[in-house]
Amino acid sequence: MRNSILAAIALSLLGVSAQAWAQKPSTYPAKGQTPQQQATDDSQCLAWAKQDTGIDPAAVAAAPVATTGPQGERLRGAVRGAAAGAVVGEIVDDDASKGAGVGATAGVLAGGRRARQNQAAQTQQAQAAKSKSIDTYYRAYGACMAGRGYSVK
Repeated sequence: MRNSILAAIALSLLGVSAQAWAQKPSTYPAKGQTPQQQATDDSQCLAWAKQDTGIDPAAVAAAPVATTGPQGERLRGAVRGAAAGAVVGEIVDDDASKGAGVGATAGVLAGGRRARQNQAAQTQQAQAAKSKSIDTYYRAYGACMAGRGYSVK
């Protein structure tokens, strides 16, 4: 299970890296700039955007998603399940311990599900933050290229 989660994270990182370059705006030489001038302006604007924003899109895209491990969801689920199971077991069978055991098992399963949901939410938030950083960088790049007479889309 853990290996499949790591594999999914690795695949998403590869997608983010490709995504970083896919977000680069297209530029058109609106004032008759030569291809050599466009290449020079492009590299200078990429460097300026990096210096101005402090963001390197390749490093941001390649950075691993910082996630935390389980935060005690299974334990809390077991405790809640045991408490609820004890009450139900006492009412149904006059055996609170049997009900607590069943409830604890169900609680552990529910806590595991909650842990996976929390992990997915953390990963999604980290990916959104990466995208926002890369977008900031490319907005700066686009402003630089527009200032040099290029049409930017």
